[in-house]
Amino acid sequence: MASRPGLLTDWPWTPLGSFKYLVLAPLVIDSIYSYATMRDHEKLLVVALMVWRIVHSQIWISFSRYQTAKGTKRIVDKSIEFDQVDRERSWDDQIIFNTLIAYLAKVYMIGTDTLPFWRLDGLILVALLHAGPVEFIYYWFHRALHHHFLYSRYHSHHHSSIVTEPITSVVHPFAEHIAYSLILVMPLVTTFLCGTVSVVSIALYITYIDFMNNLGHCNFELIPKLCFSLFPPLKFLFYTPSFHSLHHTQFRTNYSLFMPVYDYIYGTNDKCSDSLYETSLEQGEEKPDAIYLTHLTSLDSIYHLRLGFVSLSSHPLSSRCYLLLMKPFTLMLSFMLTFLSFRTFAFERNRFRDLTLHSHLVPKFSSHYKSQKQKESINKMIETAILEAEKNGVRGEELNSHGEMYLRKHPKLKIRIIDGSSLAAQVVIHSIPVGTREVLFRGKITKVARAIITSLCQNDIKVMVLREEDHCMLARFLGEHCKENLVLTTNYSPMIWLVGDGLSKEEQKMAAKGTRFLPFSQFPPSQLRKDCFYHTTPAMIIPDSAQNIDSCENWLGRRVMSAWRAGGIVHALEGWEEHECGLDVPMVNPHRVWEAALRHGFQPLVLPSLLETNKSL
Repeated sequence: MASRPGLLTDWPWTPLGSFKYLVLAPLVIDSIYSYATMRDHEKLLVVALMVWRIVHSQIWISFSRYQTAKGTKRIVDKSIEFDQVDRERSWDDQIIFNTLIAYLAKVYMIGTDTLPFWRLDGLILVALLHAGPVEFIYYWFHRALHHHFLYSRYHSHHHSSIVTEPITSVVHPFAEHIAYSLILVMPLVTTFLCGTVSVVSIALYITYIDFMNNLGHCNFELIPKLCFSLFPPLKFLFYTPSFHSLHHTQFRTNYSLFMPVYDYIYGTNDKCSDSLYETSLEQGEEKPDAIYLTHLTSLDSIYHLRLGFVSLSSHPLSSRCYLLLMKPFTLMLSFMLTFLSFRTFAFERNRFRDLTLHSHLVPKFSSHYKSQKQKESINKMIETAILEAEKNGVRGEELNSHGEMYLRKHPKLKIRIIDGSSLAAQVVIHSIPVGTREVLFRGKITKVARAIITSLCQNDIKVMVLREEDHCMLARFLGEHCKENLVLTTNYSPMIWLVGDGLSKEEQKMAAKGTRFLPFSQFPPSQLRKDCFYHTTPAMIIPDSAQNIDSCENWLGRRVMSAWRAGGIVHALEGWEEHECGLDVPMVNPHRVWEAALRHGFQPLVLPSLLETNKSL
């Protein structure tokens, strides 16, 4: 929002929120009907162009975020936070607006006439009109927008983003975009009046505008020096991402649309343009201090990758109705990601004080880890990622699974492998209310579960176990003085339940009213009971010093991080030398990890109240 919002700031469909595309429903229905009854395909072409523009922009978003996560040729090395993500959620409003205008032009200007598919003279005229009147008028209009009156009411909204992303290019108030549309549509209207317009000229010109907009805001340099060496005047006809990035950092330079010629003519080109271009091209891939290695969970978790849909990844994963409608696309994307990717890749970059953390994805789902067919390929991908991190001098590698096999295979690793179990166990232990004398345990026995139960039994808290096989397995890990606190029972009355994978719906129904469910696994239980309290999976609120946090971790809230991931970060921040991984490796002083996490600014989550639980349900 601009600092002093002016007239027509909000888009007409803003109150519709995520359902804003409903304004296009009559258009789509009419296009299908016209094609079915009259074979009028041009209305369908308007819809097809809209879809292409969305896909084109999404490709740029994903590619830009992947490049900036790696650090290669990055221009501005600053963070993007949730406020920018929320502000730029309206990036597709201009596509909706332009689609409506194109449809109305087809109905009321072109009518039943059919546009020619291709005309060279029309294409040349569009190019000349853009290079001349459009670029010139835009330059002076853009300079006018930087006058304090218009800037405070309109253009400051766009300039709120110092670090740009491709979608930043089209995030403007409604009134400002109307003005841009009137300028940019001039070549198309002129060719229409001259009778030289064609389907190709319309599609190519709109694609050119989108391409150049996305290019100028992608925050990494990708125009090779060779282009300007072979044809030096190109620097006046074709801007670079670094050229426009200076406009967002310096504000009073580099006003041109896509052709810097007018900045050079009127003396508003930034003197650092060439030097920033050179240094950005020389920027190599960033070497992180730690790497977090994770994998996909459910099918919908692909939307929580920072490389994907920004508006989805910036909110906790939930059963939203439109995700059900997107199921065919989800399945297709999941297949492409898991079966066409053969190695891990960077998808996020964060900074904690002086620590740089990269997150890498193992392109497999949780279900693949249970498959013997997938086991070998997964292990190979993880091993390759560890060895590459070792080669690049990374201090720590965080796993969200156990990694003892890699230590046995490569005993001389300098990199430290951490699974984060110590902090995960401590988070659950400190979530148990003070004064609790007994808890009920139910779920798959894991390294975290063993550590929790051992700590509770050592502190004279009774751990009630429902299954005899679980009781026998847990008893093997307890000392004689602790075994008396591990009790086999058929009583469901304890008000604190420690739950993991394997908790059934029937067992939940047996819990007393007001029971608190504390998960110790990475997956939360289904919330069946409205009269009970459900805590989140082991997680902590991240410190204020954490930067570039603009996406949510699955079902966790904003600026909340899983304890396993936080444990690895704490390990790297402290510079500890020991590994922490493997089912059979005992945890080294887990309370030390908890104290270190608090000291570095990580905060525990508060148990939800009954009122909050009912609201969420």
